[in-house]
Amino acid sequence: MRELERGSHFTLDENAMFFECAYSCDNALFLQLDDRSFFITDSRYTQEARESVQPKNGVLAEVVESSDLAQSAIDLIIKSSVKKLFFDPNQVNLQTYKRLDSAIGAKVSLEGVPSYHRKKRIIKNEHEIQLLKKSQALNVEAFENFAEYVKKIFDEKESLSERYLQHKVKDFLTKEGVYDLSFEPILALNANASKPHALPSAKDFLKAEHSILLDMGIKYERYCSDRTRTAFFDPKDFVFKREQSFKDKERQKIYDIVKEAQEKAISGIRAGMTGKEADGLARGVISEYGYGQYFTHSTGHGIGLDIHELPYISSRSETILEEGMVFSVEPGIYIPGFFGVRIEDLVVIKNSRAELL
Repeated sequence: MRELERGSHFTLDENAMFFECAYSCDNALFLQLDDRSFFITDSRYTQEARESVQPKNGVLAEVVESSDLAQSAIDLIIKSSVKKLFFDPNQVNLQTYKRLDSAIGAKVSLEGVPSYHRKKRIIKNEHEIQLLKKSQALNVEAFENFAEYVKKIFDEKESLSERYLQHKVKDFLTKEGVYDLSFEPILALNANASKPHALPSAKDFLKAEHSILLDMGIKYERYCSDRTRTAFFDPKDFVFKREQSFKDKERQKIYDIVKEAQEKAISGIRAGMTGKEADGLARGVISEYGYGQYFTHSTGHGIGLDIHELPYISSRSETILEEGMVFSVEPGIYIPGFFGVRIEDLVVIKNSRAELL
């Protein structure tokens, strides 16, 4: 890991660039060569780049204006003494790779490392943790305000479709353009919630005693939030809280199982565990109740500048959980054609335990 942190590398990914120099744009290449770094972009962005880049570990990126990003990078690499250059093969197309390898391959070894920058970002510093915490606080506020809005207009409008509600919730998330979405919100009523990433329907309408699954998040200073609640809709008392009372006994049972699974996972996660072991805490509860086959996704994922980062909290993850890692805990049960529940919160490993953001 230390070699990755200190190694020479390049990236075309905007969030990776931002992590390295506090600026990004849609036509740029960031290049780190030993103790020098370069932000290569075209004339549309050079002035803004020079005004915006910030030092990283005491090194300020030099802004290079170019009409051919790859060629400018090649020229800088050839002039350097670098022998190895890391990159993420998932971010570089074959044509660019071949061009670089043809030009510098005899001098520099191109080392493809999947999720290179996400590995560099897997542990958050205190500043990043505070940004994520603020992002999630704004997200929680949006949940509360949206619930109040739905209660207020339920009797005033003849029909509130999934599609309308999913569209409207974006205004509460972004505060009408102040913040960006971290992903397209998921809002599902009743049986549609049995699809973990359901698309909103224009034909399904909210009614009293329906269930609502809402999964959403924003970006605060580019750091993402992510939260999911499943709630019983009572027009007089509708809140996206953890404690929910469903009229249907089977739905209540399923909800309580998911809630118990999440609580056991959050209380039991420790630094030094693998992602697989953490996943097993939640999955074990759901399986013990006989619903294991209906928990169809991983328990969680890392979060930061990207909505999905490392570590993954899944049945296949051998990543060791460490201080400063931030990730979601989001078990769920999805019964096709009947009901779906997911409860999601973000946690950070602090003092060897999982702490809610």
